[in-house]
Amino acid sequence: MPAMNILANLFVTLDNTESRRKDECIVVPTSKLAIEVLHTLKKDGYINDFEHIEDNRGGKFKIKLLAKISKCGSISPRFKVKKTEYTKWEQQFLPSYSRGMLIVTTNQGVMSHHEAVNKGLGGFLIGYVY
Repeated sequence: MPAMNILANLFVTLDNTESRRKDECIVVPTSKLAIEVLHTLKKDGYINDFEHIEDNRGGKFKIKLLAKISKCGSISPRFKVKKTEYTKWEQQFLPSYSRGMLIVTTNQGVMSHHEAVNKGLGGFLIGYVY
């Protein structure tokens, strides 16, 4: 089986499902990082809920959507970002200052870039959503 970017797959599936106006999707396989990303999306109101189903083949997510995502994607390569540099990346990945969020993995876990700014944390950009 070819190597697979689990996060990229997660974002592409969310994006495609939203554009088809369906209200739930299944994403295979899963990872600890993907679980943290989904928690962040849920906390910030982009998805309704998700369930992690263990099937002994890498697991799968059943994700309930809210029709809130107009675009999302993974950022690759994962750029290192300092706590002062988020504005530059917002301009590159988000449509406007007030819309959307960058998803960043920090030494305190995965969070939105808004939360990272408030906590004064840098990290690695792993995705965006708006």
